[in-house]
Amino acid sequence: MAVYALGDRVPQIDPTAYVHPLAVVIGSVELGPQASVWPHAVIRADDNLIQIGARTSVQDNAVLHCTSHLPTIVGEDVTLGHLCHLEGCTVEDLALVGVGAVVLHEAVIGRGSIVGANAMVRNGQVVPPLSMALGVPASVREGVVPENANMANP
Repeated sequence: MAVYALGDRVPQIDPTAYVHPLAVVIGSVELGPQASVWPHAVIRADDNLIQIGARTSVQDNAVLHCTSHLPTIVGEDVTLGHLCHLEGCTVEDLALVGVGAVVLHEAVIGRGSIVGANAMVRNGQVVPPLSMALGVPASVREGVVPENANMANP
């Protein structure tokens, strides 16, 4: 696995987490228990913290980044789909960010919510818990996700 310190910023990876040898983890990254990072995913915390909770799956070619004033926080039991991009945002527990979706600065994806494939969640946009965000820019349909929809993390 490609894990790199950046100056004094050193990744903290739980011993039960899995990082594929072709994934890259750089800087102030905290990877929780049983989390997984798959081929060609890049988690680059050069300016701030990126925190990834327990049992979260960062799938192939996903990109997680932060800014000097905005960390990226991902909760527990989250699925981050292939090719998604997160930048200075918060994704709460049990959420799913679909293939190719983009979640921008200060956006919040609520607990158990789903961001559809190729959707773009705008700067500062809030997707309430158990909601669905679809389209470019994303429009939100509240309360449409069943409470236990994302309980199984593939």
